[in-house]
Amino acid sequence: MSDNQDFSSLIDTLECRFKKNMHRHEELQWQEIRSKLDANREKLLILHNMEETGGEPDVVGLDEETSTYLFYDCSTESPKGRRSICYDRAAQHGRKKYPPKSNAEVMAAELGVELLNEKEYRYLQQLNPVDTQTSSWIKTPAEIRDLGGALFGDYRYGAVFIYHNGADSYYGARGFRGCLKL
Repeated sequence: MSDNQDFSSLIDTLECRFKKNMHRHEELQWQEIRSKLDANREKLLILHNMEETGGEPDVVGLDEETSTYLFYDCSTESPKGRRSICYDRAAQHGRKKYPPKSNAEVMAAELGVELLNEKEYRYLQQLNPVDTQTSSWIKTPAEIRDLGGALFGDYRYGAVFIYHNGADSYYGARGFRGCLKL
């Protein structure tokens, strides 16, 4: 997408998703969000890329301290365009046999988003269950990552589960979800 790309289709998609899912942002007004979107083409490009990789971004709240709107990937399952990846670059390069094409941290940085942490992931699950057939890497504390592990979450049996795995593992049904602050 070029810098002078028309984002009207994306804005229409975001507005429709916003109105269809008011339970995610009951106290927020679309016009205020739209004004911030119109003033920030860089964030629109990030949202476009989130959408293109299957994230279905939507507003999930407002950070009162920074006055920033929070967009999370709200797709029912882990975004299709971000699966079959390990956790980070060290894990990817450390895997000598059958290395994955990429990793969650690098892809998130390339998209311009932050990986959801455990608290954010659990919050998303309160809004509506996601990852009922897939799983998503989440931001892993350094003390776990230093030991070779990484965290991921999913929703099974009516509950949110946070698990661990080797950071170099990857599966066709595991991707990651991101957060964009606007």
